[in-house]
Amino acid sequence: MANNSDMPAESVRHDFADLSIAGIAGVTLALAALFICVLPLINIAGMRDFVAYWATGQQLVHLANPYDQAAMMRIEQSAGFSAKNGVLLMRNPPWALPLAFPLGFVGVRTAAFLWSLVLLICLVASVRILWLIHGSPGNYLHWLGVSFAPALLCLLMGQTSLFALLGYVLFLYLHQKRPFLAGASLWLCALKPHLFLLFGIVLLAWILASKSYRILAGAAAAMAASCAALYSIDSTAWGDYARMMRMAGIESGHIPCLSVAMRFWLRPQTIWVTYLPATLGCVWALGYFWTRRHSWNWMKHGSLLMLISLVTTPYSWVYDDTLAIPSLLHAAYLTRSRTLLALLAFASFLLNVELLSGVKIYTSYYLWTAPSWLAWYLFARAFAKRQLSAEPKV
Repeated sequence: MANNSDMPAESVRHDFADLSIAGIAGVTLALAALFICVLPLINIAGMRDFVAYWATGQQLVHLANPYDQAAMMRIEQSAGFSAKNGVLLMRNPPWALPLAFPLGFVGVRTAAFLWSLVLLICLVASVRILWLIHGSPGNYLHWLGVSFAPALLCLLMGQTSLFALLGYVLFLYLHQKRPFLAGASLWLCALKPHLFLLFGIVLLAWILASKSYRILAGAAAAMAASCAALYSIDSTAWGDYARMMRMAGIESGHIPCLSVAMRFWLRPQTIWVTYLPATLGCVWALGYFWTRRHSWNWMKHGSLLMLISLVTTPYSWVYDDTLAIPSLLHAAYLTRSRTLLALLAFASFLLNVELLSGVKIYTSYYLWTAPSWLAWYLFARAFAKRQLSAEPKV
């Protein structure tokens, strides 16, 4: 029997790297789970973005307008949200309101605990499904997804990007064998439609080209069900939402994404500049799809599509980078470079440290995140392709 000294040095390094990834990710996930467990015991539930969803649920349960800024501010401040931060409103499309409705039946601490638990389940389930999609490899690389800094920030703030992640991953998993359910899962992606502009336009083109109309039927059925539920909860929601968006003043906010930064650098008062990157991205996406339409693979080709969608989106925060997880894990499974994997883990760790150290998420500092995930993906794919071509032909 061979002893440890007979093991190839490269194999030892790989095992050590995998165990290091698993250890760091495990500690990070344990801290996130601890945070969820202590939520009912401490008075910070109302200090996170989650308070907007809870206050929305309170308004809906009492048949009141969830976009009434004065009423929402009173509810949020009663939960501990600071008055100097203004008011938080649920800017997701109105079909997302049924998601917040159950929160109105419980107190803020209980609601925060349950909401965070569901978000954690979404994260773990998404990474688990991606692991299955890639053939259940016997390594620890999937833990990079569980410990990804934007996803943990999303969890801690109580944001809905983790719901969108689960919807996207379910689509990737189900679109071939269960197209109707795959289409229905897209309702979760529709909670944040601005993050899926490139994905959405290519999806529609792919459905038409491949005649995958059952996916379209599933999406339509889920949307119809949510709109019916919305009408039974609040029949005036669409009008109230439109008025809120006209007065919200989103266009004046300094949001740390490239599209908004480009507008402030070039012409601050010209709103259409914000949508220029997404428009150009959609043109590129259609061309990218059309040249690959006969061999289109949503995991392989959709990974680049989703990353560029995040870079060009007209509105996003650092926690929305959660949607990069499928693309990054896909490249991580393909590459054999432990240097690249360590670089990804370090970038995520650095972002975690910055967020915990108090660097505010609305600063321009975080403009580096989405382009960095795209750059890492391109390097990893190129390295994997070069390694594959260098292997001796049998």
